[in-house]
Formats: sequence, structure tokens, C-alpha cells
Amino acid sequence: MNFPQLKIGHIMPRVPIMQGGMGVGISLSKLASAVANAGGIGIISGTGITVNEMRSHIRRAKELVKDAGYIGVNVLFAMNDFAEKMKAALEEKVDFIISGAGISRDMYSWGKKAGIPVISIVSSAKLARISERLGAAAIVVEGFEAGGHLGTDRPMFDILPEVVDAVSIPVIAAGGIMTGGDIAKALAMGAAGVQIGTRFVASEECDAPLQFKQKYVEARKEDMVLVKTTVGLQGRAIKNNFTKLISGPDKIKIAKCQDCLKNCSYRFCTLDSLLTSVNGDVENGLVFAGARVDEIKEILPVQKIIDNLTAEYVETLREKFHNPTISPS
Repeated sequence: MNFPQLKIGHIMPRVPIMQGGMGVGISLSKLASAVANAGGIGIISGTGITVNEMRSHIRRAKELVKDAGYIGVNVLFAMNDFAEKMKAALEEKVDFIISGAGISRDMYSWGKKAGIPVISIVSSAKLARISERLGAAAIVVEGFEAGGHLGTDRPMFDILPEVVDAVSIPVIAAGGIMTGGDIAKALAMGAAGVQIGTRFVASEECDAPLQFKQKYVEARKEDMVLVKTTVGLQGRAIKNNFTKLISGPDKIKIAKCQDCLKNCSYRFCTLDSLLTSVNGDVENGLVFAGARVDEIKEILPVQKIIDNLTAEYVETLREKFHNPTISPS
């Protein structure tokens, strides 16, 4: 039993699973290439790394990818280096660019000129329509269940049908996708594929340190908290010393401002706190995670994660159609 074929421009993966672009330093060349080799779509996060570092990870991922694997780069519009990062990624001839935290008319024209699809991350049908009109090749609709910065307080499965109805380009469901059953539900509602972030963090190939991954495995439902970051949005993170520190109104002293955001409250440094956690200190930095992180019980190879998702998807279809002969092909 094959998944339906996801097609975005020239991109036609074996499984309709896109790995979320997670910064800082969570999804780089190692994770992205592993997902691509397992049949999905890999994403390198350009957030919090230099342009040269990003170029290096793109080249490394291409070296690691076998056969026809696909690698894209996530660049956030809210970052000061957005244009520089996007142009560099296009020069490196990535398979696609994916962007959120705002919309830039230029990014679609740059992508079109380079012949590279640009994918928009949105949380409403209105923004999906605008993105399609400006030239987006596909839409990622991200719901409230996602980890990191949140663009909505609505569940993904509430927004998904509205976005599917609003656009004619492929729609990727994101936020709270954890099982093959979730994939089956999203596809049945009109999604062309799904984006998964949190589950891939607890993978052997994820670029994050073991302490970061272990924080995911040990997380309980009651450990999740929403924090107001300097971007001006709510972010979902795992409780630790740092989330307690920023829960009050006081400004947190930082050693040096990274000057990374176009608009910043300067109450603390979001980038610095993410760098702290990815450097191994998961108690004194931000550890972003999705709402269902408590369901993760072990760190697995990426291929095993995708195999499990596929088996769960098939089992869901068996139950739905009462047909025990349906099996992975």
C-alpha cells in the first residue's frame, strides 16, 4: 500500500513526509540527509548559523544524500539575514526554500527566477491565499500543537480544511503530527503531505546533542509551557530553569545582543537561549517542542521512525476499510 504521491515542482518523495526545519542547530545536514535518504524531504534550518555554515551544511547534505533525495532550507522572514540566507541557498541550488514568520513578495520572485520552489508556512486560509497569489509552490499549514513559535491558537485539524479549500497548490499539514494515524487523517482531509518536527528530534541522526534529545524522551504532558519570546509570539517549550526565569516581567541580562531580529522586545535573547540549549545546557536555555512530545519514549534511527509511521498508516487504513490484506508495498 503506497502513500499518495506528493508533488511540489520537481519534488516527488517516496513518502509524503517533510521534516520540520528546526533551529537553532537542531536540523542541519545530518538530520536532513537522513530523512531524505529514508524517502522523505529533509530541511536544514538556516536560523542561528552563519551564511557560510549554512552553505557548508547544504553541500554536506548533498554529499550524504543517495539516489533522488530532496534537501531544502528553512529561512525565517523575521530574521535580519533573511535575504542574504535565501539568496545563498538559491545559489547552492537547494531543492526548495521554505519560509515562515512573515511573507516577502521578493522571495517568490527570487525563487521563480532561480527555478526553485518556495514554500510558505502559514496558520490561516487568508495567508495561504496571499502566498499562492504571490507565487508559493505549496503551503505548510501549522497549527497550535506545533513546537517553537506559534502563529495561531487554533488546532491544525480545524485550520487544515479551510486552507485546502482556499488554495489549489499542495497543502502540507504541520503541528501535532506524531503517528501514522495522524498522517492518514490529514491526507483524508485533503492534505498532500505532512510536516513532522518533534518526532525527528528524538532520532539518532538529529544534529542536537544527546542531552537535548533526552529532554524530549523524559518530557511529560505537564512539562509543556507557553512562553512569550522576544519575537512577540508565544512559543511552546519544555519547562526548565530558563522558562521559570522568563515567566516574570523582569528583563534578563545578556552578555551580548545578537541583533538577529527585525523586531525584538529585547527582554532577553531568544537566539542566545536557543544556542545555550543546543550546546548541551538544557536547563538554562529554551528547549522548544511540540504539544505531544510526551508520547515519545525512545530515540530511534530516522529510517525506523518513518517505517513505524508507514506501518501505523497502513494499519489505520486496514481498520478504516476493514481490509486485512492492505500492506506496505
